[in-house]
Amino acid sequence: MPRHSGDTLIVHVTGDLDVLTAPTLGTYLDVALADAPSVLIVDITELEFLSSAGIGLLVETHRLTGRAGISLRVVAEGPATSRPLQRMRIDEIIDLYPTVAEAISGRV
Repeated sequence: MPRHSGDTLIVHVTGDLDVLTAPTLGTYLDVALADAPSVLIVDITELEFLSSAGIGLLVETHRLTGRAGISLRVVAEGPATSRPLQRMRIDEIIDLYPTVAEAISGRV
């Protein structure tokens, strides 16, 4: 469930992010973006599996937040999350952070 920290909205995702679950997360993110936070943090550190559908959703969210002037920060650490994002060079377009605290402070 999303939680607010000032003008920052944090969405914590667990389990698998794949073709079956990405649409549900997409709906949550659409609702979150309707509130127009200045910063949207998507914490995927507890994902067990991140598929190309999940990665595509993050890229689409990056596109939408960019248009709305919202800073998207993704918290990803470990072989199930940061490794696939780095191998696909997603980290070159989306800001990745190892912890929520670092994402809140905005320091990479």
